[in-house]
Amino acid sequence: MKKNERVNFGGMLTAILASAGSAVGLGNVWRFPYETGNHGGAAFIFIYILFIVILGLPIMLSEFIIGRKTHANLAGAYRQLAKDSKWRFVGHIGVFTGFLILSYYAVVAGWTLEYIVEAGMNQFAGKETADYIGAFKLFSEDPIRPLIWLALFLFLTHFVIVKGVKSGIERSSKVLMPLLFVLIIVLIGCSLSLPGSAEGVKFLFQPDFSVVDSSVLLAAMGQAFFSLSLGMGCLCTYASYFRNDTNLAKAAVSVAFIDTLIAIMAGLIIFPAAFSVGIQPDSGPSLLFITLPNVFQQAFSGMPILSYSFSILFYLLMAIAALTSTISLHEVVTAYLHEEFHLERRVAARWMTGACLFVGVFASLSLGVAKEYTLFGLSFFELLDFFTAKLMLPLLGFLVALFTGWYLDKAIMWREISNNGTLKVRFFRLYIFILKFIAPIAILCIFLNELHLFG
Repeated sequence: MKKNERVNFGGMLTAILASAGSAVGLGNVWRFPYETGNHGGAAFIFIYILFIVILGLPIMLSEFIIGRKTHANLAGAYRQLAKDSKWRFVGHIGVFTGFLILSYYAVVAGWTLEYIVEAGMNQFAGKETADYIGAFKLFSEDPIRPLIWLALFLFLTHFVIVKGVKSGIERSSKVLMPLLFVLIIVLIGCSLSLPGSAEGVKFLFQPDFSVVDSSVLLAAMGQAFFSLSLGMGCLCTYASYFRNDTNLAKAAVSVAFIDTLIAIMAGLIIFPAAFSVGIQPDSGPSLLFITLPNVFQQAFSGMPILSYSFSILFYLLMAIAALTSTISLHEVVTAYLHEEFHLERRVAARWMTGACLFVGVFASLSLGVAKEYTLFGLSFFELLDFFTAKLMLPLLGFLVALFTGWYLDKAIMWREISNNGTLKVRFFRLYIFILKFIAPIAILCIFLNELHLFG
């Protein structure tokens, strides 16, 4: 496909909304609150924001540069810029990683649809903690129901992707992102109205730096990295649809701000509600599907209609956040198949959806009927999660920093950031220094921490 034939996003606002939708996902509404709960609340948030600035923004800007400069899919972008060097394989690794992530991420995304239905049928009412644990275990290990929701979620994603960049990704971003904000604001209002909610707000915004140690620093670094979807190829792919007059630095700052704002707003939903019933949301992966239904029922025990509405809206919020991420992950591979193998877009999307469904079925079944089949002590689902989140994403982020910091011509980078000299760029030397030295070391620390090689 020739460069001038490629479709672009309509403008700056669309570019920001689409990229923010890629970054915003289950990590904002689920991983951020429990990481915050586990690592001291406000102090963790302060350090997290610091790492967003010194680590997240430079890597994101680098992905934007690679994508917008080449106007190509992830593999094509690295092939153009790396020529015959081994760096050209980074794009292919990123595409494969995106495929694996979507294959198991869609399983969890499908669970949000099940919980929307359960909330709508008032299935959470009158249950004890043990009931929520048992219900989730029964559902997640069922050989059929999770597969139905997995397929439905992938088909929703597929529907958006086959519509194309303008009618699919761009239009969905303009609808889903504002809807996400509206739902969050409504849920924050309900949560803050609860008795005792002020303690949750205090925990979220009043820092206690005495709790800060190396584990808090590394956790904040890791959350900043994963929250922005760095290394997945999504931001690079979306940037390939940016217009040439898009201000890349402003877009990166806007995306990071929106992503961080939504994460903190999610904390304003969860912490006040949890503290009002004496539960701290630090329960890890079970937070979404075991702890929170319990919290919502207890918090609104005297107001059943509020409990009912709050639960439905919360899981609807989760589904929308997951959908904006699955769309971007799907697009990474669809664009790759479309442009590298010259397949029609709908055919490329069909291959991607089918392949993800195939792998996703095994990932889902590995949590139930096939859970006794393990490798290195991990189920297939857990293996996919470990391989991508703990190995491939840090590795890809590390490679992006090295590629743009040490290999890519700095004149190319300056022209992209400055839009061929039309924008003032006062931070360029600092930006390159971060890419060369600070970001690689920081990402290496995250990598070692995720492998539990620290402390």
